[in-house]
Amino acid sequence: MENYQDECHLKEIHQLAEEFESCRKLLLALGDENRQHLILEMMRMGQCEGARVGAITEKTNLSRPAVSHHIRILKEAGLLKVRKEGTKNYYYFDADTEAMDRLLQMLAHAKEIMEHRPERK
Repeated sequence: MENYQDECHLKEIHQLAEEFESCRKLLLALGDENRQHLILEMMRMGQCEGARVGAITEKTNLSRPAVSHHIRILKEAGLLKVRKEGTKNYYYFDADTEAMDRLLQMLAHAKEIMEHRPERK
């Protein structure tokens, strides 16, 4: 019985590892302190139609190239989108719902595994 439980537990852990792997880009984007600050400042700006890099730069202690770099990472992770108006780019939050769903599923699965650990009972 114990071998079966160990085998099932290993399968769960391997599945969780795959789920974690599928969330890495999003976790990396959210895990950086500068990007967290940038996200918070963008939210505080309250610009639902989007904000330009210059306006975002003014609200952070980051240089314009650094803000552009972090925006690129957030875009690639599916957290930001860009709206173009002529030659101007406006960045706004519109998270990739599939990526967010994968992240939520992975976190729920990790919580479920932890709740069923023998030392928790």
